[in-house]
Amino acid sequence: MSVQDHLREVLESNRDVFFSGEEIARKLGVSRNAVWKAAKALQADGYPIEAVTNRGYRLPENSDVLSESGVRRCLRGEAQSLRLNVFGSVSSTNIVLRELADRGEPEGAVAIAVSQTGGRGRRGRSFFSPPGTGAYVSILLRPDLAAEDATFITTASAVAVCEAVETVSGRPAQIKWVNDVLLDGRKICGILTEASFGMESGRVEYAVLGAGINVYTPEGDFPEEIRKVAGSVFDRPQPDAKNRLIAEYLSCFLPRYRALGGADTVSEYRRRSAVIGRRVAVRSAAGETPALALGVDDRCRLLVRYENGAQEALSSGEISVRLTDE
Repeated sequence: MSVQDHLREVLESNRDVFFSGEEIARKLGVSRNAVWKAAKALQADGYPIEAVTNRGYRLPENSDVLSESGVRRCLRGEAQSLRLNVFGSVSSTNIVLRELADRGEPEGAVAIAVSQTGGRGRRGRSFFSPPGTGAYVSILLRPDLAAEDATFITTASAVAVCEAVETVSGRPAQIKWVNDVLLDGRKICGILTEASFGMESGRVEYAVLGAGINVYTPEGDFPEEIRKVAGSVFDRPQPDAKNRLIAEYLSCFLPRYRALGGADTVSEYRRRSAVIGRRVAVRSAAGETPALALGVDDRCRLLVRYENGAQEALSSGEISVRLTDE
């Protein structure tokens, strides 16, 4: 680990305790100047280290810092065996894992970031990923799964995000088919699953599952183009909220991943739907077509009825859906 990583680990394990530069240097086996440079670099990345003359460095008790040690101490069950990699900033956590996957990395690698410079949503749209307010996570999966069943990864993730948000915030979350999670009707999480398929087998070789969670509202609000639809889990900073959200999401997701397409996950996905019974606009290459969302079937397809009376079961690969009253 780098001096920055070691310094972060010392301070996170001893929140609200001051350590002198000399103490830390001795613990890490480096110079005091190296400690000072590491602290300055972390502060520049938005890490809330307090530096007080004659007292040293500390991390405030109520700070909310996303870190490997912070996430790991909150993990439960099988998630405790995941291989976590936490970054201050990356182009995209999905890109990080796709590169690893192409080099043969086994299932279970996780990339977590404080911010993304090139975060993406569905259909290549940019995903707003500023530092300090969100948490961005991707998981490398290698399921034995037919290509047509890959949507179950996204739906299991959506349910897991809802469960994590509800556990940490106490607020009920909903799912806007197929890959957005809502609080009070506003999008607080987008999910993007990218997969590589075998041409001959027609099966998934690997999948990279990414989720971006708006933990807080950015200073000055969200950009104007998404201000009416974007929301956040919390209005104000909460101690350790980012670590708890990511850890709870990973802990909830893995059991559902092991039972992809299971009746319980489908039922929970359907129960949390924000579109069933509502007028929607089905968006395709030909344009938008008004319809009524009738339900979600056992393959998590959205069942719709068009104004001409025709009905269809829509898969995630065919369309995007937006509520007409947004």
